[in-house]
Amino acid sequence: MDQVSLLIILTAALVTPLVMAKFKLTVLPTAVVEILVGILLGPSVLNIVHSNSTLSLLSSTGVIFLLFLSGMEIDFSLFSRRKVPQTPLAAKAAGSAPKYSPVFLAVSSYAAIMVSSLLLGFICQWTGLFKDPWLAAIIFMTISLGIVIATLKEKELLSKPFGQTVLLIAALGEIIPLFSLTIYASVFGDNSKSLWLLLLVFLAAGVLFRRFKPFFTFFDSINKSTTQLDIRLAFFLIFSLVVIAESVGAEGILGAFVAGIVMKLLQPQENTMVRLDGIGYGFFIPIFFMMSGADLNLRTLLADPATLLLIPAFFAAYLLAKAAVYFILRLRFKRGNAFAGTAISAATITMVLAVLQVAKSMKVVTSQQSGAFLLAAILTCVLGPLLFNTGYSAEAEDLKKSTVHFIGTNLLTVPVAQQLADSWYDISMYTDKPDNYKTYNSEVNVHLLDSLESDYVEGQDAFDADIVVLGHFNANKNYELAKAAKAYGVKRVIARFEDRNVLDAREDELTDLGIEVYNTPNVNISMLRSLIETPTTLRLLTSTTAAVYEVALHNRRYTGLEIHSLPFVKDITISQIFRDGHFVRPTGSTTLKLNDRIIFTSNAATAREIRRELGILN
Repeated sequence: MDQVSLLIILTAALVTPLVMAKFKLTVLPTAVVEILVGILLGPSVLNIVHSNSTLSLLSSTGVIFLLFLSGMEIDFSLFSRRKVPQTPLAAKAAGSAPKYSPVFLAVSSYAAIMVSSLLLGFICQWTGLFKDPWLAAIIFMTISLGIVIATLKEKELLSKPFGQTVLLIAALGEIIPLFSLTIYASVFGDNSKSLWLLLLVFLAAGVLFRRFKPFFTFFDSINKSTTQLDIRLAFFLIFSLVVIAESVGAEGILGAFVAGIVMKLLQPQENTMVRLDGIGYGFFIPIFFMMSGADLNLRTLLADPATLLLIPAFFAAYLLAKAAVYFILRLRFKRGNAFAGTAISAATITMVLAVLQVAKSMKVVTSQQSGAFLLAAILTCVLGPLLFNTGYSAEAEDLKKSTVHFIGTNLLTVPVAQQLADSWYDISMYTDKPDNYKTYNSEVNVHLLDSLESDYVEGQDAFDADIVVLGHFNANKNYELAKAAKAYGVKRVIARFEDRNVLDAREDELTDLGIEVYNTPNVNISMLRSLIETPTTLRLLTSTTAAVYEVALHNRRYTGLEIHSLPFVKDITISQIFRDGHFVRPTGSTTLKLNDRIIFTSNAATAREIRRELGILN
């Protein structure tokens, strides 16, 4: 019978996504549907799946793998990105609202969630609904990072300020409850040990990170299809930190989550992350979700009048705990989107399951209370994505063009700025020369600077751009400003060096910093050589109907596709792909990979759409 139950679960895991795709059931997240299938197969309805030692082991492995993959979903670069440039004072002078950063909004939102959850926990204790206010608060402050990420990806919002804000709120909604649960279990658990021993988990994580930091730099040269060393490393990290966590009195899921963070910081290849997702979501995690539903007995739960009262009470608490998020999101975003962000932040299931699993082992929650918490969480996963999809609309700032700032206004930079201004770029120019300001101010948007000192230039908002071009004749000034712009957080910095001696002495340093450099004589020589060898080059580069464009592939929905499968392949010609420091000559069967830089020719209108589609961070 043990084998039959496992076979039924695996069959359901295969059939469920096929049925969802067939009937286009996109309203509910897959995790919620799998829990509902588990309820259907368990004693609540059909009673054909029963918990046993094999399924319990696989389910426990599933929650460990789920928390590991959740740790790998944390995007730490969001915390290091430059702040939104417009200060409250500048915004007031401009007559608009201050643009608070995603980090500020997310941290403020989650602080409000924590306060609300604690209040609701004590209200539950006061009303007699649930005696443990601390455990209730931990449950109410949870957010399902997986559901939030899936919803934001569908709307292609991960690269937008709104998406970054909601993503950070959800990340905190898994990190903070997880650590809170660990502290709770250490304080109130029967086998609790000193809290300082929890530091050993992070010490071990630091040691493992330093030991394996160079792993992926030589991975390609040592990996074989029969060894799969990257996957072996992942499982080694998971079970090492799970064992250490449990040995010091913490929960194993904390070790799994920290292992995911370590794996993410090691910067594995995209293919490694895809295969780990395949192992987790292809086998272990569906078993965990389905068994979470199969372990429920709705006949018993709903027969108890107390449970019928708990479900709407807990559902309301989940929503009320996130209500303050609306008012914080309104500081930057419009009403509909603030409401949508609040709704999706209320969706919770993953950490609720993890918390309830720990609570059951500690015997601090009854089966009726556990079932009520879970059923109320399922309702939030139905309501949250539905309200988000109907309430969200594009923010005005998301529709803005890419911003390019030129520092240096002269005969070389002005014509380029004029041509780009007619395309999908918002152009501003800066100069420290009054004569150049008077000459060009009527032709382009030019700002006169009193000096080119880095601190002063930064104070004039010259670095508040997606791309900064240092086009001044003074190579030493371009060198200093380029480093300052990169340190400020500008995504792309392009620096001009007419003095080859200056460039030769500093090119390696600038390249290591990610700064792009060019030398006009070298560019002219390369162009003339190309013109001699390929006479149509100049016509192609100067054509008004077709030109050469480049885009970095960030949209994961196109990774893994072969070029001939691209929906727009007939509208463009892909000439080269720059991948891992080398050029790849593409064919129709060439598979695209994340961060490929695709060089193609097309007309301007087509190029604009393709660059937007492929370049979306999704």
